[in-house]
Amino acid sequence: MSTTATTHGARDHARAQAGTVVDTMPSIPASTWSSPPPGIAPEALTWAETVGGGGYAHKVLARGTRLRLTDVEGDACAHLLLFNADQPWERLNVADTVKVQWNAYLGGSVALLSDQARVLATIVADSSGRHDALCGTSTVDGNTERYGDGAPQGPSPAGLPLFTLAAAKNGLGPRDLPPSLSFFQGVRVGSAGELEFTGSAGAGKSVDLRIEISSIVLLANVPHPVDPRPDYTATNLEVLAWRDRPSTPDSPEWTHTPEARRAFENTADYLTARGIA
Repeated sequence: MSTTATTHGARDHARAQAGTVVDTMPSIPASTWSSPPPGIAPEALTWAETVGGGGYAHKVLARGTRLRLTDVEGDACAHLLLFNADQPWERLNVADTVKVQWNAYLGGSVALLSDQARVLATIVADSSGRHDALCGTSTVDGNTERYGDGAPQGPSPAGLPLFTLAAAKNGLGPRDLPPSLSFFQGVRVGSAGELEFTGSAGAGKSVDLRIEISSIVLLANVPHPVDPRPDYTATNLEVLAWRDRPSTPDSPEWTHTPEARRAFENTADYLTARGIA
């Protein structure tokens, strides 16, 4: 029996894990993913991963990439942050995403705006409709109070420390983390201003984002902070990305609202000045 008490034993133990496949892991290269989206050639895939409940993932995606998030079993909650990959001080601004577009609810054609009034990504397809741009993600203190633990290595990880880990792997620190969006667990505002948790739309629902500026993508798959269920409930999140084309002035997202059009024009101006578009 091998032991990790010695250097040789630790090496042998590590090497014995080669070829191990588990349900929640990235597929490297992405082209080896077992079931690419219909009509998408495997070699077009740039990210293929299953993120388990309580897990996180991160990737730098090129402009024009299409990113699909799928709630496999009906209880995923995909918390999302975006940063400009070339200038990461530009980041997702949830408040501007909501107020500039006069819309507190995420859905098709909604632009995800940066703090520079540019479009980092656009929602181009949505079969769920159960999302949230109001509450952000969970914290260690909140999860400790609700579940008894919120540490990233514990049984009920919170979203914020998972984002912190993902950010560190991209040269970012805790001070760089703004409020996040979340997909697949809905929240609505009641007539008296109260938050109503509407939960999931069911298994197999997905959201597609088009990356409009090359971006650092951070994901944490953890229960929504206002999910009333007493148990820590988060199931698998499927993440797929493939090479596609960015929006153009004739794309419906550009003219979805006057405010979106201005944000896309700001984005085009930025990209043109940098020689990217």
